[in-house]
Amino acid sequence: MNLAIWDIESSNANTDFGSIIEIGGILVDENFNEKDRFNLRCRLPEGEIPQCMALIVNKTSVDLLTKVNLSHYQLLGEVEKIFKKWSPAIFLGWSNIGFDDEMIRKEFFKGIRYPYITNSSPNKRHDGLNIARGAYAIDSKVLKTEINEKGNAVMKLESLARMNGFESSGAHSALFDAELTVNILRLIKTKKPKAWQEFLKTSNKLDTETIFKTKKIFTLNEYFYGKSRLYLCAPLHPKYCVHPIYQWGQAVDLRIDIEPLLNLSINDLKKEMKKTPKFLRTIRSNKAPIIIEESYGMKVDPYNKIDPNLIKKRAEIIRSNEKFSQNILTSLREIAEEKEQSKSQEDILAEESIYSKFTSNKDTSLFPAWHSASWSDKLKMLDRFEDDRLIGFGKKIIYQESPETLPKDILKSIQRQIAKRILSEKKEKWWTCKEFYYECDNLREKYTNDNDHEKLKFLDQLNEFVMSIQKKYENL
Repeated sequence: MNLAIWDIESSNANTDFGSIIEIGGILVDENFNEKDRFNLRCRLPEGEIPQCMALIVNKTSVDLLTKVNLSHYQLLGEVEKIFKKWSPAIFLGWSNIGFDDEMIRKEFFKGIRYPYITNSSPNKRHDGLNIARGAYAIDSKVLKTEINEKGNAVMKLESLARMNGFESSGAHSALFDAELTVNILRLIKTKKPKAWQEFLKTSNKLDTETIFKTKKIFTLNEYFYGKSRLYLCAPLHPKYCVHPIYQWGQAVDLRIDIEPLLNLSINDLKKEMKKTPKFLRTIRSNKAPIIIEESYGMKVDPYNKIDPNLIKKRAEIIRSNEKFSQNILTSLREIAEEKEQSKSQEDILAEESIYSKFTSNKDTSLFPAWHSASWSDKLKMLDRFEDDRLIGFGKKIIYQESPETLPKDILKSIQRQIAKRILSEKKEKWWTCKEFYYECDNLREKYTNDNDHEKLKFLDQLNEFVMSIQKKYENL
């Protein structure tokens, strides 16, 4: 299967309220022969306040924010076309599951496009950082790494690329970061071809579930406190090994003497779950976990000091004990319900609601027709959506792309909503003018001390740009 290796740069680190401003990708076959590539930049969406640090990191000037050819809406349309053309593929980047995938899903959701394009059948997804951590855990010689002050290997993309002989001075531009990811992953595949194939087996939720439902023992790679660790695990009984709420696999760490836990009450099990080291390990089957052969875990401490027959015996007890597995799931359900009850009752805004309410199939089926319609027809078609969130998103898209299409009352309403958000004096979830100036002033102090005139000039231009947005919305 082809690999679609991609990366984004954004206006903000917040995936709910920030926007993609650059995206690049490279399509390679299973042997890393390049088949296609793209790189796109767009203007900042109207009415959004960017984060200074995000733009400094990805080197985005005011001219790039305001004068490039593509609008934000057009960029998303181009990305959707390219990703459809590249399908079927395994989509992956560097730490993409935690950030890039979340950003593209939420951008597509707000852009009235199907959000799960990178992992819905026939596509699969993985994460280059997960793979690198897994490779390093089984063989620390596979990648040359810097070591930080805590004695841990540095797994940042730019650092790894530089340490392994790849030119990295263009890091933090989308296509360049995609190229660095290709280079690191090609190196891992070349040095560890067998492990590489094992890593890719978890790039689909159903495939991952099959692994932990059928294997008696496996090695799970996890990353905590700057270290990549291997855990030898046994899954719970095949009928009762998936979290009842989150749908994630559950397995027991085989360093633990399981027998004292077998007959505990639900309350006592919940207490045991809070202790460290944790006896229960979670396999996030939709997030490309690293699950590999048991032989890897058998070689590392503390498992290499335990009699292999005792390990097998523990695994058999865990797998065959239905009642124990049921009790674990009951405990997990109660913990999840307690957590849900203690959640903030604050209203969830439409931009944050992608997972709290899924868009209906009826609405999703209207998306292509909506995008192919004229702007005036787009406005009329909004009445056909059942989901109020989509109607709100649609009006905002029309405002940003073709404001003259909107009736005056809708136009004014959207402008007032934007003004209320960006001019707010409170600490908000999104970036406000006030937050921007605060961040800008702090950075100005830092770069003055560093005598960095280039960054100070950059901040001055950015400050002027945000002042112009503020003035526009104050004067409405």
